[in-house]
Amino acid sequence: MEIDFKKNKDGLVPVIVQDARTKNVLMLGYMNNEAFIKTQETKKVTFYSRSKQRLWTKGEESGNFLHLESLQNDCDQDTLLAMVRPEGPTCHTGTDTCWGETNEPSFGFLSKLENTIAERRAAADGSSSYVASLFEKGINKIAQKVGEEAVEVVIEAKDSNDQLFLDESADLLFHYLILLQAKGFQLKDIEEVLKSRH
Repeated sequence: MEIDFKKNKDGLVPVIVQDARTKNVLMLGYMNNEAFIKTQETKKVTFYSRSKQRLWTKGEESGNFLHLESLQNDCDQDTLLAMVRPEGPTCHTGTDTCWGETNEPSFGFLSKLENTIAERRAAADGSSSYVASLFEKGINKIAQKVGEEAVEVVIEAKDSNDQLFLDESADLLFHYLILLQAKGFQLKDIEEVLKSRH
């Protein structure tokens, strides 16, 4: 891997640090050639600290190391992407990321939908919320809805109307998310099962 350490006068290149599992960006640091070599050798991300004017292995004092999975160079060979397994919080303030975010896996809109389902369940107003009304009716009703939606997906899969197939698939996934929460689980729990089988 060729890195253009000479592009900047200080001989440093920015390093974006991303969690290999959650894909969340954890922090930004800088490396010189010496920090790059040490990171490769130890498999613990090491930066060049501009404030301390020396090499600094993340976690050397706190124990919150960033264990290197891979390093990638960008198209201009002047920015690195470090994929890591964080050991504890990344930020010196004690938060998971340097932006104060929680380093939880995200499934994009599906995670937002999971949160909405949880909010509707907590509000417990079955008269104005379809989701809350399903939770009020209990696990048997929720499981029955998942079964009904699964049958409708199978029926539409055998026909040629793609839009109906997608609509029924969305209904199935929506009701499955409700069933997961009714059983005390989330998509991340299913992800862990699938990963263990991979």
